[in-house]
Amino acid sequence: MHYAKSANDKSHSIKSSRHRTRFLHAGILGLLFVPGLVWAHVEAGVSGSGGFLSGVLHPVTGLDHVVAMVAVGLWGAILGAPAIWILPIAFPLVMTFGALLGVIGIPIPNIEIGIATSGIILGAMVATNARPPLVIAFLLISLFAILHGHPHGDALPDFGVPILYTAGFVISTGLLHLAGVLLGLLYCWSAGRIVVRGTGSVIALVGCYYLLIAVDLTF
Repeated sequence: MHYAKSANDKSHSIKSSRHRTRFLHAGILGLLFVPGLVWAHVEAGVSGSGGFLSGVLHPVTGLDHVVAMVAVGLWGAILGAPAIWILPIAFPLVMTFGALLGVIGIPIPNIEIGIATSGIILGAMVATNARPPLVIAFLLISLFAILHGHPHGDALPDFGVPILYTAGFVISTGLLHLAGVLLGLLYCWSAGRIVVRGTGSVIALVGCYYLLIAVDLTF
């Protein structure tokens, strides 16, 4: 009797194990299959057709954009809570508004000069350990977010996928902010302050370089 019960338990265990194995195999196949479906929708973004990957890549294709995004995270880390999370979250959200302006064709004059200036100012804020009231910092990065967002929207082709494209550049921008925040955490140590403020100086210099180019192209 005990032996029969043990055999039944063993048989049940084997069946359960087989079910779990089949479920695992099905899950693996699903994981292999689903990305293929997703890729079918967003693969075109690699070639710049306005898909998810196109949105992800767009913020990192210009050094003037990259340094400004990193600077936002750095500055937030220096200012501490709540700026450390308000600035990096607010920037991408406001940037989508700037992108919308670009999508519907509302021009912003001398925008390249404004983008380059944002790098100079944000870099200087980090380099000088500037600590304005949070509302001032918020308004400043909001202005810069509109300037940086506009080219993203303007770059979206007519045949693109706005939602995927927007999600892509927002995620990419958020990751650049996160990189800045993580680097900014070094500010807790004296040697780290030198690194962080030195990075701010480099960002400001990069902004100056792009400002010269923008002025030359504009005038």
